[in-house]
Amino acid sequence: MSQRSVEVVIGRLVTDEEFRGRFTQDPAGELRRLVESGVELNPCEFRVLCALDARVAARFAQEIDPRIQKADLSGGER
Repeated sequence: MSQRSVEVVIGRLVTDEEFRGRFTQDPAGELRRLVESGVELNPCEFRVLCALDARVAARFAQEIDPRIQKADLSGGER
């Protein structure tokens, strides 16, 4: 089940601009919120995902068709 959760997190990083912005600011905090909401991550997966470079996800997101992305309509204001 945990591998599926890793895929969900990576997918959200690529397709959800608002999530990516929050993750960029506080990767561990954002992952903790996901775990608290029921996303299953073991300690190793948590550490590895925390270490992901969100800029890489942002570059990849630029290559994804915008029709399958969730835009941050707040303009980045949180």
